Amino acid sequence: MRTVRFVSLGDSLTEGVGDPFEGAWRGWAALLADGLAEDSVEFTNLAVSGAQTREVLEVQTPAGLELKPDIASVVIGVNDTLRCTFDIRAVAERLDKVYAAFTLQGATLLTACLPDPGSMLGLPGSLARPLARRQRAVNRVVHALSDRYGAVHLHAAEADWIMDRAMWSADRLHPGERGHRQLAVRFHSLLAESDRATGTAPSPDPEFPVPTTSASLLWLATAGTAWVARRCTDLLPQLLRLAVDEMGHRARGTSARLDVRAAAAVSAALAAVSVVEQPDAV
Repeated sequence: MRTVRFVSLGDSLTEGVGDPFEGAWRGWAALLADGLAEDSVEFTNLAVSGAQTREVLEVQTPAGLELKPDIASVVIGVNDTLRCTFDIRAVAERLDKVYAAFTLQGATLLTACLPDPGSMLGLPGSLARPLARRQRAVNRVVHALSDRYGAVHLHAAEADWIMDRAMWSADRLHPGERGHRQLAVRFHSLLAESDRATGTAPSPDPEFPVPTTSASLLWLATAGTAWVARRCTDLLPQLLRLAVDEMGHRARGTSARLDVRAAAAVSAALAAVSVVEQPDAV
């Protein structure tokens, strides 16, 4: 039987952060790869921690297209919401080009909508709500474009299992092994429904014990602190401005205007990409 080629694009979630294995990160995509076919699977993980839609379009997509994958996963967008440069129209344009490129090449496209980072981190409402609004905008774009390109789409934004604390690692932003396994199991199920995954489904049960409290605290004191510091210099000033705006609208009873404004921005972004002629490749 022919080798199945699987390429994964994205950020730290797809890179496998939160699921350590033999001195490196493994993650849901690697777990899924093992169950795509009974025989040979050629898996390449192009995802890089911190990547945004721009990096996926400009760097990862050309590399992925050269591999001519049968299956390509594109799970991205959270890092865009965590930057002061967030622009939903730019996100939509980039994702549209990426999805189109792999679809036109004949690959099965895997996508997912994701929970907002503010709720996972347990941020105060005035800080969490702007991030939630941004993530909802990204998810609406991903939903619409996934439908357009016939992607195999995993609804993972508000599912009960996603909100289970046992699914997450110490940083509360990345799944632990159990969470990565759930992503792999659910993607495998969706692919198996259309006979695009013929191998054994990944096991939902972790191989390794959950990290101890001391190990989790050590991670937070080292890598976790570095992550917070990087985001504070980039996102925090704008996030504080968004929080002040949020509190002002709540005080005046006009919070609904923020949701209306965000919805209008998404509609405009999708309308813009709907009339752009799709490229043959990126």
